Amino acid sequence: MKMTEGKIYLIPVSLGDHPEQKSTVNSVPMAAGELNVLNKITEFIVENEKTARRCLKELGYALPLKDVVFHPLNQHTPPEEILTYLSATEKGNDMGLLSEAGCPGIADPGAVIVRMAHEKNIRVVPLVGPSSLLLSLMASGMNGQNFCFNGYLPKDQKERIHKLKELERLALKNNQTQLFIETPYRNNHLIEDVCSHLHPETLFCIACDLTLPGEFIKTQAVGEWKKRKPDIHKRPAVFLIGK
Repeated sequence: MKMTEGKIYLIPVSLGDHPEQKSTVNSVPMAAGELNVLNKITEFIVENEKTARRCLKELGYALPLKDVVFHPLNQHTPPEEILTYLSATEKGNDMGLLSEAGCPGIADPGAVIVRMAHEKNIRVVPLVGPSSLLLSLMASGMNGQNFCFNGYLPKDQKERIHKLKELERLALKNNQTQLFIETPYRNNHLIEDVCSHLHPETLFCIACDLTLPGEFIKTQAVGEWKKRKPDIHKRPAVFLIGK
């Protein structure tokens, strides 16, 4: 099957806001060639139109934003509407996909668009940008040859504790680093559960506010975390269990 002439570009966004910047979005620097490509795109699939507009300005997007078409992709988007989003590429026009933070398709609703592009034989072009998962794995000192991302843990505490113990078992048995995230306002509860229910010698890494001025990354045994638990309430973080 022949590839369509139009392509879908996966455009990374920064992992958070730098307070010294006036904009609410700190953009990811783009190579000149990538910026030239970006300036030819007039249709974007985004989680939030307001954030996307600010991001494009920060990236140096040269076209008038009033002429740009934004397709919302979030929990409120009807599935039948999503099916129409790549029609421009099928007509030979390039499109862009932006995440709210980090790389599109990684712990992000954009994955459904990428999968649809493959099904329609549309070329997918990922651009270079930050991924909190890879950055945290790089900085953890844990096994980077064998790892698994588990998304969000259960909200219910009993189920969350059960899942933590399961991840610990997998990490120790298979030497497989287990990565997961949590809704920021539950971070401290998660850390408390880790300290109360995992083995004192199990390694636990907290990678918080990655790439931001308040960045905090620390790997140590659960027994050490018990002595002093950090307060990372409402701060974006990635957690890792390993050996």
